[in-house]
Amino acid sequence: MRQQRETPHTYWRMVWKHFRQKHLAVAGLAVTLFFFAVAIFAPLLANDRPILVRHSGQWYWPIFSGLERVGPYHWKELKRDNLPRIYQGDLGAPGDFAVWPLVPYSATEYDLLASLEPPTVQHWFGTDDRGRDVLSRMIYGARISLSVGFVAVGIAVSIGILLGALAGYFGGWADQLVSRLIEILLTIPTFFMIIAIIAFLPPSIYNIMVVIGLTGWTGVARFVRAEFFKLKQLDFVLASRALGASSARLIFVHMLPNAMAPVLVSAVFGIAGAILTESSLSFLGFGVPPPTPSWGDILSQSRDYIEFAWWLTIFPGVAIFTSITAYNLVGEGLRDAMDPKLFR
Repeated sequence: MRQQRETPHTYWRMVWKHFRQKHLAVAGLAVTLFFFAVAIFAPLLANDRPILVRHSGQWYWPIFSGLERVGPYHWKELKRDNLPRIYQGDLGAPGDFAVWPLVPYSATEYDLLASLEPPTVQHWFGTDDRGRDVLSRMIYGARISLSVGFVAVGIAVSIGILLGALAGYFGGWADQLVSRLIEILLTIPTFFMIIAIIAFLPPSIYNIMVVIGLTGWTGVARFVRAEFFKLKQLDFVLASRALGASSARLIFVHMLPNAMAPVLVSAVFGIAGAILTESSLSFLGFGVPPPTPSWGDILSQSRDYIEFAWWLTIFPGVAIFTSITAYNLVGEGLRDAMDPKLFR
């Protein structure tokens, strides 16, 4: 009887196997994927336009088409009683209907007559001081948090990989220059340096992304530098150099893929840090310019109404805490799963 050969496990398969055994890390991954889905499908979850309208035998997609009216109806006229219902019929002709998002309010829709309303059937998370729906703003605020987190970390990782690889591979004056630059940046409180830089720049989400990225690369550079010092002494690198491989090929083809494990863990922690930094900047008034929604901006409004508008504190605070905790859990689980001592 022929014995069936066992499929060999790759490195990342083994990492995923050990990662799945950590229930808190898996729960954190599920939460991050949930926020990611909310950010992607925000227009379908919260909008003052219907998703789909059937009128006089014609089909319309107001969210994507940009049309303001269907026949005699304006989108706001279709929202009878402003109820957040998903389905609504009776648009004037038999068979006409409109399918609304779960939250039929845009993130910038004002209603001063409904300002600072507590959570109700119409506004599940209440309204802010300008009558804007808090849940809608939080849904779109997830886009800001994820955008800042991923773009800022992408910039930081790119700079850290490049400088860390140069310092670790060439050593000598390149290592001395990069190491001194890292030490200088580490002596400056990062958050205050970000505030000082942003104070001289026009308010923009892109400026925030770039500044956070330009000040957050030191940890990645130190990891890559240490890995390159270790890798350049191994046999496969020495053999490639003996065969005439160029420095660029050695760095980017042979060494860098083997140095990415700690970088990946550092990037996950960096996303959590970037989200917290953006929320803190928005809370202090240095963040994303209004009326663009962000969790920190919603939280900053609660300072003037904290005695009675509790929903402005609880909901964005829970969202910030949950997302940062989830990313930290994923980072810790990934760090433990990549521990070579677990591989047998």
